[in-house]
Amino acid sequence: MAFVCVKYECRAPAETTKLSMADMYDLALEQIAWIDAQGYPVTINFCEHHGSDDGYLPSPSVLAAAAARITRNVRLQVNVLVPFSDPLRVAEDVAVLDHLSRGRAEVLLLGGYVSSEMAMFGVDPKQRGALMDEGVQTLKQAWSGQTFEFRGRPARITPQPLQTPHPPILMGGSAAPAARRAARAGDGFIAGMPHLNEIYVAECEKLGKTPRFQAEMAHSFLYVSETPEQDWQRLAPCALYETNCYARWQSSTDLDMLFSSALDADALKALGTYQVVRPETVLEKAPSLAPNDAYVLHPLVGGLDADTSWRTLRNFFDKVAPKVAINPL
Repeated sequence: MAFVCVKYECRAPAETTKLSMADMYDLALEQIAWIDAQGYPVTINFCEHHGSDDGYLPSPSVLAAAAARITRNVRLQVNVLVPFSDPLRVAEDVAVLDHLSRGRAEVLLLGGYVSSEMAMFGVDPKQRGALMDEGVQTLKQAWSGQTFEFRGRPARITPQPLQTPHPPILMGGSAAPAARRAARAGDGFIAGMPHLNEIYVAECEKLGKTPRFQAEMAHSFLYVSETPEQDWQRLAPCALYETNCYARWQSSTDLDMLFSSALDADALKALGTYQVVRPETVLEKAPSLAPNDAYVLHPLVGGLDADTSWRTLRNFFDKVAPKVAINPL
């Protein structure tokens, strides 16, 4: 038993794809509608970064709103880089998304780490923790529908979200303080590295709270293939582009995170971050998974070509999903 998360960044790097941004958004939405039609309790994660040459999705709530109107089943999880965001506008956007989706919205609050983004939005990195605390508190107050004080000003957010008391607030991070903050203030935790889950669980136990977290990625980023070597050759340039981009962003931090740089496809394969495997390989491992382990699909990684993307996506839902127990996080 595990849960399924499908990740969309909507990058269109010139090095790996000829798709325009409009084509990339169309392809993402087409896939999301197809995934929804399969009827499984899947979470679609809409990522967020800013100022990237490849068009990395800067407005996840906008794409999630488009997805809300063509889906009926999937959860719509919007990443929010809290230090760069106005919490009042986030509260309004997610409340509207919750109604558009008839109660399927959730947020993943993140502190950010990319130095160019910090500079772009005028954020002091030392203030990220305080801004995260303020952000999650503001969302909860805002979604009550009552008037409250925000930075010395009266504020009231309407409409209230459809979900009560509010859409799930997940919190992410790549350091111990982030894990403790998620236990204290959030409804769940998605760690940058698995060892942080122990800190999160321990803090939840201190607080008398039931932990809700993503334990492990069952196969790192998973691509199900009947011809793994051929599909690996198609995937590798796109995955190399992505892992090296993230590694550059991470180079100016001391955070322990998932991505590492790689010089070539062989080095990338050795890292194990992306796995192209046969259906039977996934099914062999399935009985050993915990309920909060995750199959994480990343079908459009780095501008992956549509044929390979669709083939590996369909393979998962046609050949794996019907034979394993999938539960929501």
